[in-house]
Amino acid sequence: MPVSTHDSCIPTFVQMLSCQRAILEKAEAYAAARKIDESVLLNARLFPDMFPFKKQIQILTDFCNRAAARLSGSEIPQSPDTEESFAELKERISKTLAFVTSLKPEQFEGAEEKAFEIPMGGDKKIEMTGQDYLFHFVLPNVVFHAATAYGILRNSGLEIGKLDFMQPPE
Repeated sequence: MPVSTHDSCIPTFVQMLSCQRAILEKAEAYAAARKIDESVLLNARLFPDMFPFKKQIQILTDFCNRAAARLSGSEIPQSPDTEESFAELKERISKTLAFVTSLKPEQFEGAEEKAFEIPMGGDKKIEMTGQDYLFHFVLPNVVFHAATAYGILRNSGLEIGKLDFMQPPE
């Protein structure tokens, strides 16, 4: 039986977003317990030329919102990148979760064969089918930014492990 586009993305988005929200809870508690200013962790990077933690979360939510909207034929939610606290990032994730879970499987019907023109920065765009867009562009980016956000906080001393990354809280 073929797997639907909806079932190929929405559960993964929910898993990654829910885990990141739970990790943010732990990071917030960690910062408070150790009297670390939140901005230190929010702006932490693995390397100077990489985006900081908060930008990794912003990009993660953008990928989930944009992909879910494009593949379902919905309007893309706009999220200005203004978050400067753990609470604001958790709210951004919550809004993304609310959007992606509001979409119905039937909204995604036929998306795998549709042609999409995806902006790649500047005037550059690439065209791909919905299936290629999801499996070769969106899902790798979602996992990359979630894993990078995890790695930044782990490198900053937060005691989290693979289950924190993989298993959403109940």
